[in-house]
Amino acid sequence: MRKRRLVILSNRLPFTVRERAGDLRFTASVGGLATGLSAFLRSLETADSMVSDYLWVGWPGSTVSDGMKARVRREAAERFKSSPIFLSSEEMDLFYHGFCNETLWPLFHYFPSITTYRESHWKQYQEVNKVFAERVAEILKPDDIVWVHDYQLMLVPRLLRHYAPQNPIGFFLHIPFPSFEIFRLIPQEWRREILTGLMGADLVGFHTYEYTQNFLRCVLRILGTGHTMGSIILHDRLVKAETFPMGIDVAHFSEAAKSPEVQREREAIRKSLKADKVILSVDRLDYTKGILNRLEAYEFLLENFKELRRKVVLVMIVVPSRVAVKQYERMKKQIEETVGRINGKFGSVRWTPIIYQYKALPFHPLVAFYTVSDVALVTPLRDGMNLVAKEYIASRNDETGVLILSEMAGAAKELGEAVIINPNYREEVAGAMRTALEMPPEEQKRRNRIMRDRIRRYDVVRWAQDFVSQVLSVRDVQKSFYSKLLTEQMKEEMAERYRRSRSRGIYLDYDGTLSPFTLHPEDAAPSENVLGVLKNLAKDPKNNVTIISGRKREVLGQWFRSMPIRLVAEHGVWVREPQDDWKMTKPINNSWKGAIMPIFELYADRLPGSFVEEKEFSVVWHYRAADPEHSESLAAELMDTLMGFTANIDAQVMRGNKIIEVRPLGITKGTIGEELIQRANDEFVLFIGDDWTDEDLFKVLPSTAYSVKVGMARTHARYMVQGVQDVLALLAFLSTERGGKNARRVRAGRLPGKGSVMRKKME
Repeated sequence: MRKRRLVILSNRLPFTVRERAGDLRFTASVGGLATGLSAFLRSLETADSMVSDYLWVGWPGSTVSDGMKARVRREAAERFKSSPIFLSSEEMDLFYHGFCNETLWPLFHYFPSITTYRESHWKQYQEVNKVFAERVAEILKPDDIVWVHDYQLMLVPRLLRHYAPQNPIGFFLHIPFPSFEIFRLIPQEWRREILTGLMGADLVGFHTYEYTQNFLRCVLRILGTGHTMGSIILHDRLVKAETFPMGIDVAHFSEAAKSPEVQREREAIRKSLKADKVILSVDRLDYTKGILNRLEAYEFLLENFKELRRKVVLVMIVVPSRVAVKQYERMKKQIEETVGRINGKFGSVRWTPIIYQYKALPFHPLVAFYTVSDVALVTPLRDGMNLVAKEYIASRNDETGVLILSEMAGAAKELGEAVIINPNYREEVAGAMRTALEMPPEEQKRRNRIMRDRIRRYDVVRWAQDFVSQVLSVRDVQKSFYSKLLTEQMKEEMAERYRRSRSRGIYLDYDGTLSPFTLHPEDAAPSENVLGVLKNLAKDPKNNVTIISGRKREVLGQWFRSMPIRLVAEHGVWVREPQDDWKMTKPINNSWKGAIMPIFELYADRLPGSFVEEKEFSVVWHYRAADPEHSESLAAELMDTLMGFTANIDAQVMRGNKIIEVRPLGITKGTIGEELIQRANDEFVLFIGDDWTDEDLFKVLPSTAYSVKVGMARTHARYMVQGVQDVLALLAFLSTERGGKNARRVRAGRLPGKGSVMRKKME
């Protein structure tokens, strides 16, 4: 097994640097991604690990003076295997406190009412993402695997792809990915750039299937790119979106619960609480956590179930977060006022209903609270995963205790044996607390045993290993595509064969091959560039150039009226030889059109933006300009309808690129192309096409022929190119192979009289 280095890229490093009185203090991070990945990074020492080493790149948690940066770099590398990225306080204010926490965080957690949209914040977000990408590019080795983490760095994958096209890149989002209706609230330019930024990765990971589907739906509706079972085929790459529910180090919590330190803490807590039942709430101070909703539910419980008074206590631990943000300070004040009111309303000298602590707990005291609590109350209004729920279950070695879990947390998809509640409905939360407090031990153990087994099987090490292996797996799939990419060497070999041939047949599709797709078919007329390339090919007496298209004969005839080339219209119904009239290839019956047209018109009426094109011997439903999600649904429905309708008539249904066409049975590019090629018997044969309808001809071409697919997709063609400009560059390269100034210019990547068209691979 080849060992590789893993480069982890996140907003924060696994430590914080503080500069005080000319000296530096390094403090290891507690919680968050650093704690989650620590077990996986320790596991890299095992012999069967696919990763042998790692490097963590990120911000060190504070502004560092210029004089101290060299020392921070040195100590970060030596002590933490890290490489720091230094940002000023002004940059962090606009980037992190601004765009990340005033735009992305509230919106992705479904709080649009408090989301702000400031151009200065967005510009800084772009700039910081660029800084991160450039820094990683500087230190990246050819075999490195890059793993980018979370919402702060969503533009990095695409930026980094520009610098390091060959390195595997994975991205994981640790917060929810919102539905299309929420995501579309981001300004158009921003949301498109965020999605294209994420699509720079080979693998995009999410905690839950719901978040994955939300992402794929946004890609479809905003970028117009669909997927097949989570695989998105772009013009140059394949991107996979997949679900990976993050786990925890189960053994670490389970062993800690048995330790003497935790046992001592546990006894001290039990003595101090003086209550029959303990409910635990542990959360970072944040409006997404539903802390105030939780307090209201607890108050409702005490009001309506008086028998629980003086028997139960709620331990509420709130971890400080974003202390400089006014909104969080207001929330802290509200929480403290609510706690005070409830304690004043129900408490007595001998009983305090709520024990409130505003601080971060060290690991052992936290585990002690997990083990001493009868109920864990984890009720966020929206959460990516929420590892507290898993930590509680992992710490319960005796398998007792009840987890009350919000259905809005990603963890609810895995921990279905918990008491699942809607956190917005206080009566439901209060009822769940009463149920949990009265649940028999046997039922507690039954539920927890199932959940413990599940989180033990898919712990954080397994989560990280699965993600990294999937990144490499996607790259393996991509290689099968890349193996067909037309390289410079292949072009030279093709050109040599072209030069030596006494007769050459060049067969070309039109839409998507010589001209990009447009929303309206009439807008796809050939450019001067296309006409110039075809003219150069056609003036060579050895060349027989043919355009095979699904277009009407009138359109092709008008576009190429002065060209000495063969035209094939409607996929082979009509053929026009140079300087001749149009002729039908065989007698065709189109009496079925009258019955088909009403069906097409019905679907055009149902889908705004779609329309019907009637040709002499076929009917086409176009939906490129329609809503992408609605169109995919209706297209599938229309295909089913047409397949049944055409079963007993001389017509066939074909689905192309954003079109559905019904045309005469037996008329395909394969049949007409094969006939023309056999009749001409040229020494050199080349066919270029982009659509799956072109596969008919790819399949029947002679083994000596050159076939080129436009776009990255599974194909019978021998080679692939990435887009229309690559097709034009190839044709220009061949047409000028007889030598001279133009040939040298084409080899340099320039068409005669035009700008550069050879795109950088995997841009």
